[in-house]
Amino acid sequence: MKRVDDYRLRLGQHELVPLIIGGMGVDISTAALALEGARLGGIGHISDAMIKTVTDRRYDTHFVREKLKLYRQNIGNTDKSIVQFNLEHLAQAQRLHVSRTMEAKRGEGLIFINCMEKLSMNAPRETLRVRLRTALDEGIDGITLSAGLHLGSFALMEDHPRFRDAKLGIIVSSLRALQLFLKKSARLDRLPDFIVVEGPLAGGHLGFGMDWKQYDLTSITLEVLAFLKEQQLSIPLIPAGGIFTGSDAAGFLAMGCAAVQVATRFTVTEECGLPTKVKQEYFRAAEDDIEVNTLSPTGYPMRMLKNSPAIGAGNRPNCEAYGYLLDGKGHCAYIDAYNREVAAHPEAKKVSVKDKTCLCTHMRNFDCWTCGHYTYRLKDTSRRQPDGRYQLLTAEHVFRDYQFSTEGTIALPA
Repeated sequence: MKRVDDYRLRLGQHELVPLIIGGMGVDISTAALALEGARLGGIGHISDAMIKTVTDRRYDTHFVREKLKLYRQNIGNTDKSIVQFNLEHLAQAQRLHVSRTMEAKRGEGLIFINCMEKLSMNAPRETLRVRLRTALDEGIDGITLSAGLHLGSFALMEDHPRFRDAKLGIIVSSLRALQLFLKKSARLDRLPDFIVVEGPLAGGHLGFGMDWKQYDLTSITLEVLAFLKEQQLSIPLIPAGGIFTGSDAAGFLAMGCAAVQVATRFTVTEECGLPTKVKQEYFRAAEDDIEVNTLSPTGYPMRMLKNSPAIGAGNRPNCEAYGYLLDGKGHCAYIDAYNREVAAHPEAKKVSVKDKTCLCTHMRNFDCWTCGHYTYRLKDTSRRQPDGRYQLLTAEHVFRDYQFSTEGTIALPA
């Protein structure tokens, strides 16, 4: 049986180990994790989700405090339309995060950044433009467009000097979504450099409805592969979502895929940005502890652990400090849900909101425990210690296990 290491991903002049560490937002995919992926010859992702929060935590900036100070008088107002991001501050945060990561890069691999379209930030086009172009300015190797169709994203970069130099790709969950993207981008004469097909077992937001169980990654991958062959498009295809072992990965490579994208097993590594206590929750999780719900204000279903502190919480909307999910009119579905509960319980000091969650606040606090379907298998990848906790892994250990394992085996840490 072939191993992942028997294959190579070719992107332009680069020949890489065909393993990509997915971009888990709000500094779960830390620079340290991405840098290990690149050092080992693959691709690592950082993310610009809640980028100002990330730089405040990592680089001692004060962007969140400054924004809150500016809009503090609006906290009690249900209308959040005036709460705007300072685009220069946004560029500074993106510049700092990307430049510091790229300066630390070692090895033959690449560093990409994951950019979510659904982070509309009360100015969808303007804020996305700044994030994309600043990442290119600072020398990022590639950009992965996620959480949305991104029908206008290439146009936001078309006059940038690195538009045809950097590796630009799109995450889709269906052939139809890919076709829409390709049709919209056709006028620019610029195909994506890679396509990530994310299946229904992925962590976090899903590109499916609550009927996600009716779909499977293999079927979608084969459909997209057939389409690319029919259209004579030699674009590397990269499946993601539920690829738990090196043998799983090798199976997709044998099918004709160029690489695989993986993330769940890296959540319990030392380099991952999750707090240690949360990593232990992931290790302890059973299969029935994982659910797909509709709590996200984005409108996408989201997979998480059932005991996430974010579920049922009733935090006051913190848009003046954060506000990353505000649409172009200053609206977020959580604001409506929160105000409904406040109106229904006028005497309550604190309300509980069951149907939505304040995603910005809870992601910032690591209280929204999004996870992949196979998180319940993580306990089988480590050793339980005498105190009941599980041994954390290193990113190198997990990467090498994917790279060299066969026959569905998983190497335990020493």
